[in-house]
Amino acid sequence: MLSAPPSVARPEPRWPVIVATFAVVGLYFVLPDSLRIGSASAIALVVAVLVIAATIARLRGQHTANAVLAYAVLAVLTVGLLFGVGALVAAVVKHTERAPDLLRSASALWATNILVFATWYWRLDGGGPNERESNDAHVEGAFLFPQMAFEGPGEGVASIASETSWRPGFVDYLFVSFNTSTAFSPTDVPVLSRWAKLASMLQSLISLVTVVLLAARAVNML
Repeated sequence: MLSAPPSVARPEPRWPVIVATFAVVGLYFVLPDSLRIGSASAIALVVAVLVIAATIARLRGQHTANAVLAYAVLAVLTVGLLFGVGALVAAVVKHTERAPDLLRSASALWATNILVFATWYWRLDGGGPNERESNDAHVEGAFLFPQMAFEGPGEGVASIASETSWRPGFVDYLFVSFNTSTAFSPTDVPVLSRWAKLASMLQSLISLVTVVLLAARAVNML
């Protein structure tokens, strides 16, 4: 996941995704025990083992194994996010957590929501990073980035992406995810595929729930 096999001429960096993954793990430690599906240390160990295994598989050119292990990492992080949001709603309704803990937990889950869905978008768009890096340019996918929509300056060039051999990186998907969680819409990057639309709807819903709970609890503390 850090570097590509020699056959890939222009590999897609994996380190931003690894940083985001362990940032999510770090945020998991912020949550109280009642909002965790398991021990934070155990989750961190499982994620670390899966990331190392995915890295080894990629360096060996085993793209299928790499993808399966990466999906396993995402599954662990997503289950933790959904459990945390559900438990947060229950804690607010039942008043089982102190206000400072609820505010801290809602903030951590909101940030986790951004990172987890950014990683999902990065992993799924255009067949995933292993598929994208085998192409010279990213000209079609689940999201319509501006580089794909605007014409390039050259004669007969369909888009800027084609002209400059542009491909999206993790930061591009992080931008989409951040906008979805803050503006409840993808803003300047239209969503094209059905799976991406459903994922964006779910992300917006999770963000809305955490923001509303944050606001409600803050008002009650005044």
